Amino acid sequence: MNLFKPFYIQPTFFYASIGIVVLFILSYFLPILFTIAQLSIVVLLLLFVIDFLIVFLGRNKIEATRLLPEKFSNGDENEVHLELRNNYPILVFCEIIDEIPVQFQIRDFKIKKSVAPRKTEKLVYNLIPKNRGEYYFGQLNVFASSKIGLVAKRFVFDSTSLVKTYPSFKQLKKFELLNINQNSIASGLKKIRRIGHSMEFEKIKEYVLGDDLRTINWKATAKKNSLMVNLFQDEKSQQVYSIIDRGRSMKMPFNDLSLLDYSINASLVISNVVLKKHDKAGMLTFSKKVENIVAAERRNSQMQLILESLYNVKTDFFESDFSRLYSTVKQHINHRSLILLYTNFETLDSLNRQLPYLKAIAKNHLLVIIFFKNTELNKVIENKAATIQQVYDKVIAEKFAFEKRLIVNELKKYGIYSILTKPEDLTVNTINKYLEIKSRGLL
Repeated sequence: MNLFKPFYIQPTFFYASIGIVVLFILSYFLPILFTIAQLSIVVLLLLFVIDFLIVFLGRNKIEATRLLPEKFSNGDENEVHLELRNNYPILVFCEIIDEIPVQFQIRDFKIKKSVAPRKTEKLVYNLIPKNRGEYYFGQLNVFASSKIGLVAKRFVFDSTSLVKTYPSFKQLKKFELLNINQNSIASGLKKIRRIGHSMEFEKIKEYVLGDDLRTINWKATAKKNSLMVNLFQDEKSQQVYSIIDRGRSMKMPFNDLSLLDYSINASLVISNVVLKKHDKAGMLTFSKKVENIVAAERRNSQMQLILESLYNVKTDFFESDFSRLYSTVKQHINHRSLILLYTNFETLDSLNRQLPYLKAIAKNHLLVIIFFKNTELNKVIENKAATIQQVYDKVIAEKFAFEKRLIVNELKKYGIYSILTKPEDLTVNTINKYLEIKSRGLL
């Protein structure tokens, strides 16, 4: 029984059988076809036996391996590598069916590849996960057949494999060229004009070509009889916290990713930028309760701690408790810090309910509220209305878009900074705001 367990009859055999049946039917009208049909049966059975012997004689004639990355990056293309070894002395046609994790909902995955005798082929396919968490791969199935193509033998490799999907760590490489000089413009980052100096005095040195003429120290110049300039150093080790709302409003999807996923990806990137700029990065998440608290530090393991904390964060579909957030911030964040709060307000009323707690946080910290434009509404607004129903929809959409702008103005009244952004522009806009705050010395 074990011999026939991997045994599969190919469609070619059934097509040939149908052709023979047609010959028998036509032989009622042309008797000569009856003999041809009988010969065809003999030839088909002979080829079937020969093909069976070619494919099934011997063991381990096909070897295959699935090479998975250590972890997947959420929302990005991730490569899965396959290695296929043909130990047959003939050319073999392989049909590869990999049992991909259920989260991808790919039910027709199939790769066809011919492999030369005694050769190894390397294959690559890409997967784009849309949710963080654990992804289980099943078996790797390879169906091998010869040129005759009547039968196939199934080879099974690799039992269940687990890959964890983390927030988009691939974005870190994209934004790591944050000297904010030449290359950053291409990524969407903008240079921020410095207003005055938000730096600490370090020493006086001789002027060299390229130094800022505004830093010339005229008293030291008169004493030394040569141009002397003041040298400043950037203020460092300031605390920056990313606070992520896990409430039900953050489950809203845009381009297959939820607002929560966009916020988590942006938090990971901004934390890396903060550490590169020699500040301290920390984070926490909240909804009905506050969780995943990582204190702001500059240690080498800080990015790994943040990554592990963000890895399996999910919405709990409750209304977010901003009062609990305020008490946690007051208890755990003792020094004045930059707080980047990722949340979403759709109406002015929803903001007003939480405004007392936001004002209380802003008294002791520099608070930046980051919320999202509804890009789906923009499509409704931009389309021309042809019916009364479309006019009604357009007016309602414009009202919601206008309320978003009112929220920005309302926050500005109380000295709270805000970023109203498209989900896909979130990371770049957050980095720009952080750099602007640093350059202006607001923290």
